[in-house]
Amino acid sequence: MPRRRTKRGEERTPLSIDADVLICGASFAGLSVARELAGSGARVLIVDRYEIGERQTSACAAPTEWLKNLSLEDSMRQTFGDLVIHTPFGGTSRYRLPWTFSTFDYRELCALLDDQNDAEFETAKVNGRTGTVVHTDRGDIRAALVVDALGWRRMLGTGYQPPDAPLSRGLEVHPHGSGDDLELWIDRRYVPAGYGWSFPADDEVRVGVGSFDPRFHVKDTTVLLAEDLGRDAVRYQGNWIPHKLRDATEDGVFFAGDSAGHCLPLTAEGIRTAFYFGIACGRELRAVVEGRATRSEALRRYHAFSAGHEWQFNWLLRVQKLVPRIPPRVLGPAIRALQSQRFVTWSFTHYLNIAHPSFAAAGAPRPAPGREQLAA
Repeated sequence: MPRRRTKRGEERTPLSIDADVLICGASFAGLSVARELAGSGARVLIVDRYEIGERQTSACAAPTEWLKNLSLEDSMRQTFGDLVIHTPFGGTSRYRLPWTFSTFDYRELCALLDDQNDAEFETAKVNGRTGTVVHTDRGDIRAALVVDALGWRRMLGTGYQPPDAPLSRGLEVHPHGSGDDLELWIDRRYVPAGYGWSFPADDEVRVGVGSFDPRFHVKDTTVLLAEDLGRDAVRYQGNWIPHKLRDATEDGVFFAGDSAGHCLPLTAEGIRTAFYFGIACGRELRAVVEGRATRSEALRRYHAFSAGHEWQFNWLLRVQKLVPRIPPRVLGPAIRALQSQRFVTWSFTHYLNIAHPSFAAAGAPRPAPGREQLAA
């Protein structure tokens, strides 16, 4: 388990700071917001319970082009052009992707992304807020612009608790070893609704199980999958994963990443969407601090930008709900039949377009997500 490294003793001075922008959360979304504010002249403060890069919370894989466009190549550990899917009745299917996926080192990626901002950073546990005053275990912080990138708990807004919430449950182990393939298991032996995975990352393999049903406990089946693969069940990490889009603004606060439900249903991919919506949020905030927009205008534009993707998230959620209802004897052959390169290229291209890596480019135009993209 990660060791919390908040300041202690004489180093643990009370915080009483006035900032232009306060970003709560120092992972993918929060650091992406801060990146867009570099050089703006604003006083930007990032706070997190842990040091930057200290607490990995995912299998850490993303489309390679996203990592390259954000200058994060040095964190990459392994790159894959194929996706291998195992099912009990369909055997093994290999999809040749139209783009590559790469696993990366979490601590190194966060450090590289943090190097791209000029924000201040403090370790502090966020407890809540009153208006735009954020309460932490080290004191109150005041800011004109506040971002919640703290994760699924949505600490600065209306939250919810598992298991009665649209959350998936994921757990993985990190045994030392190597592998050549990015693999998924859609097998009810491991999880009734969800999937298992094995993501090699140079000298370790990340093996885990994710359940769309938050009531299904995945520890035993994570161990089972690791045993079936001849891997040691060591170095656990797990998290709740939102699978429903939420409002990206509430009561004057901006939300990005898991706190806004910016995690794609069905695949539970939330890293590139955290980059994507974090960048969009940061650009709106920059317009405010540079005097090109008011806070109200930024809230309205960012809310609309996020909500404009709702139909895409909803389609993936419908498929997520459908897959567990398909009998395994039908599902396996169906996945095998969908190996045709034409279908794979079409479907995965549209999937990438939900949060395309070109958005990371400086001055990239704001996409106008709409159903016309289906015909692209």
